[in-house]
Amino acid sequence: QVQLVESGGGLVQAGGSVRLACVVSERAFSIRDMGWYRQAPGKGREFVAAIRSGGDTLYEDSVKGRFTISRDNAKNTMYLQINNLQAEDTATYYCYLARGGRNIWGKGTLVTVLS
Repeated sequence: QVQLVESGGGLVQAGGSVRLACVVSERAFSIRDMGWYRQAPGKGREFVAAIRSGGDTLYEDSVKGRFTISRDNAKNTMYLQINNLQAEDTATYYCYLARGGRNIWGKGTLVTVLS
């Protein structure tokens, strides 16, 4: 069974940075498209960024320039670097892996921005 485990969340000052990681127990990690969503308190889950198996990336418009998605296939790990954190970035961040026509999700990691 494929499992995704996020880490790296916590309390961060506004203007600071954080790097989230998503470790995946999937042998075929390198050929999977993956990405991040987030869910702010009281709001629905929203797309943040995605990275294809070949490395192409896609970002939600509001995070372009501050968020960077990357992957290390040798470590079965995907990352999300967030710079210049703002209050509206407070959310639980979920990673997903696309497999067999559906997304497999992690349990999330909470980022709280202190202003």
